[in-house]
Amino acid sequence: MQPRNMSMSGVVDLAAVKAANEAKQKAEQARAEAARQGGAPAVPADNLVFDVDEAGFETSVLQLASEVPVVVAFWSRRSAQSEQLVQQLAGLAAEYRGRFVLAKVEGESAPMLLQQFAVQGVPAVFAVVAGQALPLFQGVAPEEQVRATLDQLIQVGEERFGLTGIQVADAPAPVDAPAPAGPYDALLDAAMDALNANDFAGAVRAYQNVLADDPANPDAKAGLAQAELLGRVTQLDPQQTRKDAAERPADVPAQIAAAELDLAGGHIEDAFGRLVDTVRVTAGDDRDAARVRLLELFEVVGADDPRVGKARTALARVLF
Repeated sequence: MQPRNMSMSGVVDLAAVKAANEAKQKAEQARAEAARQGGAPAVPADNLVFDVDEAGFETSVLQLASEVPVVVAFWSRRSAQSEQLVQQLAGLAAEYRGRFVLAKVEGESAPMLLQQFAVQGVPAVFAVVAGQALPLFQGVAPEEQVRATLDQLIQVGEERFGLTGIQVADAPAPVDAPAPAGPYDALLDAAMDALNANDFAGAVRAYQNVLADDPANPDAKAGLAQAELLGRVTQLDPQQTRKDAAERPADVPAQIAAAELDLAGGHIEDAFGRLVDTVRVTAGDDRDAARVRLLELFEVVGADDPRVGKARTALARVLF
């Protein structure tokens, strides 16, 4: 259905019709009174869009229309077009911040209003301004055309009826709510406490408990790899480890120990490079042991670290 009546020229009387000059005078008096009392109270942004039925139309639309243009959208749950249009108008109501409000009327539940507004089909959009109903359009329309119609409506409301809109309250600053506790948060916290206390065996047990129920848990997998690494490194003599690695370049356990010492000391690229070189110069079970330990060290550092990606590429080159 194509939009029609994109004009402010037609005016349909309602039972609550008032003369334009009287409406304008009343609006000016209301603003003066509000200013005398310190200004009109701001309304929440959620109040800019609301549902209305026949019983509440007079109080929620006709009375509000003496303060701000009210766009009345007739829609149906059986019409995808009308649902789309209502969503579009609701977004524009939020954007225009109180220069108009949107009243949604589900046509099936309001036959008298459909008759009163002479609605031919949904979606159909009208405006109520100071007790007068103005046909806007029927059917969907491009957003720029809808905006132009709303701008014209706002101009008519202000110039003819003295309606300058309502003040909208700023949204409160979001409060950072604590994230809900996950099913393994307590165990993961206990594991971290154990790591901080250098109780690496206790941390390993806590992470293993999580992985027993959730084998793919990324925090537990990374934590377990870290706890096992630190547990092994604390048993090493750094001087002797480096001496053994320098003297026996093809000795896989010696190279693994030195690589783990490098990693624990923050020398990540050195650790990865050492084990990639070890994979290159070894074969069989020794080669596989170096490769598996390198993959475990990737878990410690984390897959998102660019040094891990670089080392994976280097490992692939020496393997294939």
